[in-house]
Amino acid sequence: MPQSSLPSAIANPITEDDIANYLVNTPDFFERHAELLATVQLSSPHSQRTVSLQERQAQMLRDKIRMLEQRIMDMIRNVNENMVLSDKLLLWARALFLATDPRDLPQLMAGELANQFSVPQVGIKVWGVAPAYAGCDFSQGVSDDAKLFATSLTEPYCGVNAGLEAINWLPEPQAAVSLAILPLRALPADAAQGVAAAFGLLVLASPDAQRFNSTMGTDFLARIADLASAALSPLR
Repeated sequence: MPQSSLPSAIANPITEDDIANYLVNTPDFFERHAELLATVQLSSPHSQRTVSLQERQAQMLRDKIRMLEQRIMDMIRNVNENMVLSDKLLLWARALFLATDPRDLPQLMAGELANQFSVPQVGIKVWGVAPAYAGCDFSQGVSDDAKLFATSLTEPYCGVNAGLEAINWLPEPQAAVSLAILPLRALPADAAQGVAAAFGLLVLASPDAQRFNSTMGTDFLARIADLASAALSPLR
């Protein structure tokens, strides 16, 4: 090697990235030096021993297959869970369709929600009802503040029991640790057209602090609120 090239080589040593780039951009290198493949020894991620390149590649392939299998199982599990929820939702809606007396709807709705979705406590109040239903329990005992709060909700509220008035509509308010509060309105909330005034609130409660936590998605609860709102329309 000429002496003049030494300073440059020392100042710019070959790095691992240089080697990797060379091998990637020179695919025929191992064809010309096939004997090197048999001499490469790598550490096994599953033991302390060294393994050949071929065995290491086989291990990597098996690991990828296991990861794919796990993802497939997760997808199957999610599909099954969604099917179970859909079936429960259909059974709940069916029970509401079969109701013959509108007076029975709120209590039937709460009872079927508790039964189908294993919700420990369910409470419901409806206001602005027709005169024939003004004296029913479900239309009594709601303050103006609670009505304003219901209208302010653009989506179901999920979180800890913060002592809201709606807690008192439950059979055992002291046992409610986490809540889902669903506003009921004639039309779904639409940010573009404004939010329709709520005519009721559906309260789901659990002694489990994580059952209705603030990080959970509310799409499914919103669908329940939409169906409940439509089912209760004969009361208005």
